[in-house]
Amino acid sequence: MQGTQGRSNRRGAATLLMMSAMLAMSPAAFARTGKGSGGGAGIGAAAISGVVRDAQGVAQMGALVQVLAANSMTVGTAFTDQHGRYVIANLSPGKYLVRASATLFVPTQKANLQLRTGATAVVNLTLAALFDTASWLPAQRRRADETEDDWKWTLRSTANRPILRIVEDGETIEVSSSASETPESMRVKALGAVESGDGGFGQGGVHNIVTMHRGLDDGSDLMMRADVGTSTRGSQDQTGSAAASNEFDLGYEGKTGFNGGASRTVVSYQAHPELVGSGFLPGMQGGVGYQAMEINSAQRMSLGEHAELEAGGRMVAVKAGDARVASHPFVRVSAHPTGEWTIEYRLATDRGLQEFDDVTTAEGDVPVALVRNGKLALESGHHQALSVAHRTGRASFQAAYYRDGFSNVVVQGGEAARTALPDATVSDSALVQAIPLTVPNGMLLDPTTGTFRALAAGYKTSGLRLTASSAITPSLWIAAEYSSGDALSTGPAGLMPMPTSFADALTGLQARWSQTATVAIKGRILKSGTRVRASYRWQPVSGVTAVDPYSAFGDQAYLSCLIRQTIRIGHMAPPGLEATIDVTNLMAQGYRPFLSADGQTLYFAQSPRTIQAGLSFTF
Repeated sequence: MQGTQGRSNRRGAATLLMMSAMLAMSPAAFARTGKGSGGGAGIGAAAISGVVRDAQGVAQMGALVQVLAANSMTVGTAFTDQHGRYVIANLSPGKYLVRASATLFVPTQKANLQLRTGATAVVNLTLAALFDTASWLPAQRRRADETEDDWKWTLRSTANRPILRIVEDGETIEVSSSASETPESMRVKALGAVESGDGGFGQGGVHNIVTMHRGLDDGSDLMMRADVGTSTRGSQDQTGSAAASNEFDLGYEGKTGFNGGASRTVVSYQAHPELVGSGFLPGMQGGVGYQAMEINSAQRMSLGEHAELEAGGRMVAVKAGDARVASHPFVRVSAHPTGEWTIEYRLATDRGLQEFDDVTTAEGDVPVALVRNGKLALESGHHQALSVAHRTGRASFQAAYYRDGFSNVVVQGGEAARTALPDATVSDSALVQAIPLTVPNGMLLDPTTGTFRALAAGYKTSGLRLTASSAITPSLWIAAEYSSGDALSTGPAGLMPMPTSFADALTGLQARWSQTATVAIKGRILKSGTRVRASYRWQPVSGVTAVDPYSAFGDQAYLSCLIRQTIRIGHMAPPGLEATIDVTNLMAQGYRPFLSADGQTLYFAQSPRTIQAGLSFTF
């Protein structure tokens, strides 16, 4: 009897031992329990549990969670399971630091965690992707007419990456992506828009825009954009035929397979038959027709877990009677010693292309080329900046030192008569009536808007930039920026230059030290669904170019705003209908008038006033 009972007890103990071994060897148990402090599961031991997510709220599988004691010794580790959860048990009471890390993420931590006897603390951690760190600062230039977030390319692998880990015994744990798959209905998107108004240089008349986005099965993206303009009164080419601008963009983004990187290429073509410039056509004082083609490309990759590299460039070819080709490379290196600090070096030669995200199919500026000494000349510059940024809670701060050098500087302006008389038509413009005989040398004129651009002499400068930003709601942030440095100026405010030629007016512009300050707000108002980007950038009115032109707000002088509003009228309006209004320099500040030799009153301005509005429909 006793023998039978003994054998039964031994069988029960063996069964219990086998079940415990199977449970301990399971991947889920490895992911959730981790390694304790070595003291065993004693009475009164404490534990830490929680969930690790990324900035978009996606649970991260396979993230490493560590518990460090006051002497920086690791006392517990665990890998998160398929739901991003972890548990680290068998911890002695005391003060600890909890840290989470994963490939292509900046490590994050929770310090000064006090554990009491028998307590279980819940510590949820959020990982910021290496490529998302800069989003806390408006460090990149963004045009007021930029497309909405749904249309901006993103590096898919930062939020949708498979993870493969091999445990010590060589067993492979097979896992799937931590992010949900994109529904098939969202893989193809199209946007149609119509815009009109008092547009900027090269953007006059009515514009019909179609944008298409296609996500491929391998994770790559295709983008196409077509902007077909409609001629307006007074917009004619040399033969008297109606002229309208057109722009076509084709882009591709794919993974490079190297350190989770990506590459992006956009090919753009612009045709502006309405633009007029002296010396464009051989043997004539004035000519029309302007074509530009650009190839923009960039690559982005990580350098270990604490640094990233972006490099690329722009190849520009302009044809206006003669032809000119130029290249503009850029390099950006960012290091993240901790989750709160970022050190960045930036080299750029084009204000519109300074980083990976600037390679986009959104509307681009017209490359300015003018005839000098019988050859076309383009703006050229060289920008270097070293910055340090610190993030704390919802706020972030950045300090940067920069050095700029320009060979040719784009200066813009227009005809003061049209500004003073906003109801005047294009045909009332004295500049347009004088075409093609008296377009001043060195001027590229857009008759549809009455604005011009020119190339002034270059200069060198250096300065300081301070930026602070903070999220005021989950969907709205505010930023302030201060910059110092040189800018081209016409002289003391209120001084009207004597009658002179256009060439003399350009020569009279001098580089002078100045300062600028900007306050901006950007985001979405949740209750109304309104998306807004508004800023006021102040600098002395005598300045006709921007102080620190490579900064995030270098192209938005004075009061400017972009408002996008979803239209909902019951079942009368289709879903996806939006109204847009885009205003630059609303109060027409910073105009510097001068008299040309033929008696016309012209002006220079850092940002001439423009107002455009339109409707868009997503389908």
